[in-house]
Amino acid sequence: MAKVSKKRQAVNAKVDSTKFYALREALSLVKEINTTKFDASVDLHVRLGVDPRKADQAIRGTVTLPHGTGKVKRVLVLCTPDKESEAKDAGADYVGLDEYITKIGQGWTDVDVIIAMPSVMAKVGQVGRILGPRGLMPNPKTGTVTLNVGAAVEDIKKGKISFRVDKYGIIHSPIGRVSFTPEKLTENAIELISTLEKMKPSTAKGIYMKSISVASTMSPGLAIDTKTIK
Repeated sequence: MAKVSKKRQAVNAKVDSTKFYALREALSLVKEINTTKFDASVDLHVRLGVDPRKADQAIRGTVTLPHGTGKVKRVLVLCTPDKESEAKDAGADYVGLDEYITKIGQGWTDVDVIIAMPSVMAKVGQVGRILGPRGLMPNPKTGTVTLNVGAAVEDIKKGKISFRVDKYGIIHSPIGRVSFTPEKLTENAIELISTLEKMKPSTAKGIYMKSISVASTMSPGLAIDTKTIK
């Protein structure tokens, strides 16, 4: 059996695994029990009462967090020459088309988000087998296939993130960093949860939000009392 470190013992002593915490209380505690030396991500996990195998219950969308995620996202815009200046002025890190399609085909994926114009999607499709598994394939549902490339870049830089339910019906999403105040983490969490509530499929039966938990990188998860979320 692996030996539990003193740091982990101290963390475990602060966490009641049988308790359902109020949202803000949990987000304050998750800052206390963080043991990493870096600014760890704080993630929200929401188990939904949906069947992801059904097309109308495969929840997928975007949300702009009021305080962002704390991570500066690297954005690649694949566009025609007439849109390059718009993308660069909006803050895109990489802008172009053919040269990046070639680079991606050779294995380069050193970006967090890819935005593409509708007219270039045929070329993007050539590297879909590389982008798809990495979650980088542009998609109209997440606003990453658009003519308004400048606005799309600005939204992402401001804190727009995409989410998608996994095969178990769970949404996993970052809501900030442990350096954030509990207030900022709470506001980000509520924005995400409110967005998910609005997306409840009419065909979903029973309890929609079955459980919610929060955890930072390498910390234990804290169960949230859903009644405390307004």
